[in-house]
Order: sequence, then C-alpha cells, then structure tokens
Amino acid sequence: MKKKYIIFNKKIYHNFFIKKEIEAGIILQGWEVKSLRLNKITIINSYISVIHNDKVFLLNSNINPLNTICNHIKFNSIRKRELLLNKKEIYLLKDYLNNKGFTVVVIGLYWKKSWCKLKIAIVKGKKKYDKRSLLKNKEWNINKLRIIKKNINF
Repeated sequence: MKKKYIIFNKKIYHNFFIKKEIEAGIILQGWEVKSLRLNKITIINSYISVIHNDKVFLLNSNINPLNTICNHIKFNSIRKRELLLNKKEIYLLKDYLNNKGFTVVVIGLYWKKSWCKLKIAIVKGKKKYDKRSLLKNKEWNINKLRIIKKNINF
C-alpha cells in the first residue's frame, strides 16, 4: 500500500546515502494535529537527536498554528517534539549517531489510520562528485532506453 504523505522531503535522496529507514510515532498537541491536517508544516531543516534518558526528539520542525485557534494560548511552533520508538530502535540510533558522519533526518510525515507517523532515516552525506556521478548514470540510462526504442522501431 502506497503511503500518502502530509509532507515529503525529496532532497534527502539527493543529498544523502540512506542506510536505514524507521517508522516512528510523534507526540503532538491538539492544535498541531489540526495544523497537520491542513499541511501547515515544514521539515526541510529538521533532524532527530537522542537526548539523555534515552528520549528521542524531533528538532527544527515548524508547525504553523491556524488563525481560528484561540488567542489566549501561546504557541511554540518550533518546540522539541518527542518521538515514540522501541528501545532497540533508540539504541540503534545512538550507535549510528556516535559514528562519525552519520545523522538522522526526517523523510516525511504521513497518516496511518488516525495516527501521525514519521519516516526517519539514518543517513550519511554525499560529496559533490557522488551527486554528479549519480546524475550521469541517470542520464545515461534514459539515453540508452531512447536508443533501444529507436532501434526497435526500425
């Protein structure tokens, strides 16, 4: 079954090598859920951090509050949001984060039944020459298919 993402970060696949993908739950407040239903979120610069006592948090994500929500409550749109993971997954994240060059980023948010889930990935950054070689291979494959298609028609 294909997931319908609330928000999806396409640049992750271009800028990083993905080692492992994990599904995580997220603890949200009521106004944040309402804003998510209307796609008022940005996760471009967001990342995951493991803080003391084995708690995992989503940092640098911005959920904009709706205009219709009551004004007497102060909203913190870039607060730390706790993620729900198993102990094995938390220890896996800790191990990778202790290695040099690895980081944990958010690929996307989606609904699973009535729960909001996060797809996170353990990644390692690509160098400029890695990105160039990937583009060359992609273009070559497209041209190769064109040549084959052209030769078959004759």
